Amino acid sequence: MSTTLAPAPSTVGAVASGRTRRAARRRVVVVVLAALVVAGFAASLMVGRTFYPPGDVLRVVAGQEVAGASFTVGRLRLPRAVLAVVAGLSFGLAGVTFQTMLRNPLASPDVIGISTGASAAAAFAIVVLGWSGTAVSLTAIVAALGVALLIYGLAFTNGVAGTRLILIGIGVAAMSTSATNYVLSKAGAWGYAEALRWLTGSLNGTTWAVTVPALVALVVLGPVLLSRARELSALQLGDDAASALGVRVERTRVVAIVAAVGLIAFATAACGPIAFVSFLAGPIAARVVGPNGSLLVPAGFVGALLVLLADLIGQFALDTRFPVGVVTGVLGAPYLIYLIVRTNRVGGSL
Repeated sequence: MSTTLAPAPSTVGAVASGRTRRAARRRVVVVVLAALVVAGFAASLMVGRTFYPPGDVLRVVAGQEVAGASFTVGRLRLPRAVLAVVAGLSFGLAGVTFQTMLRNPLASPDVIGISTGASAAAAFAIVVLGWSGTAVSLTAIVAALGVALLIYGLAFTNGVAGTRLILIGIGVAAMSTSATNYVLSKAGAWGYAEALRWLTGSLNGTTWAVTVPALVALVVLGPVLLSRARELSALQLGDDAASALGVRVERTRVVAIVAAVGLIAFATAACGPIAFVSFLAGPIAARVVGPNGSLLVPAGFVGALLVLLADLIGQFALDTRFPVGVVTGVLGAPYLIYLIVRTNRVGGSL
């Protein structure tokens, strides 16, 4: 007659205590990140060539007329700050979705060609077709969705392997970058300047007309990703293990890809492909939150904080004003090199 040994009470208590500590740490980190985003948002509204105190800013946001501040804060700074938060949340959520789903920190829209595909299409629309405004934004959205479908289709063989999708995505990104460079080489002075401003990733000249569509996309698609948080976490264990846990792997993957690409497409259409935000948000969130649990919410907050801080640095911390994409590119490129070098040293595969 066999007997089953129950775990020692001390072991059960240690496991429960560890879970409690990790959950408490997670809550604290998420609250701190949210508070930092609010602080960065407030600083974006107050700081500029003219400093407006919090009271004036609050009155403007509430719809009251304040001499000077109503135009500067309400018409110029508020849509810019809102778009910074919306774009950061969108890039952060989409980036960590791909990284979690494909179990690889390199699997962000920056690296696997989605953002570069949208950029190539936008550059073509600006330089060759002479389009601007909404037409360019719609072109970028359609291109991002089309490139994602192309990459997924090429990578699908009895399911999607993360490494295969990443390698195909890198190839598509290289081709898109080459196409963009060719288009820019044929551009005139106006077309080149306009395309370069868009390709860099910039919040300059932001209006509600470009902010609202990105905000609506976040409100609609963000909850879709959050509702799939458990399934995405299960996919980190591998397709077979996730299926054993009751996850519909391909259905979850398709829904997550569509929602994430939609967020990337609308955010990119609004402010251009702000470099490396979707790439950095997930790993930074993982470092500060710790193991276990979904990284969607923390990564979204990290993305918003990155865009807000990079925009403030680009505007006021340096002698020359730089678009936000330049600052995030300076931050992200060294980390990408570090990640690749570290992966090679430990013998991992991309």
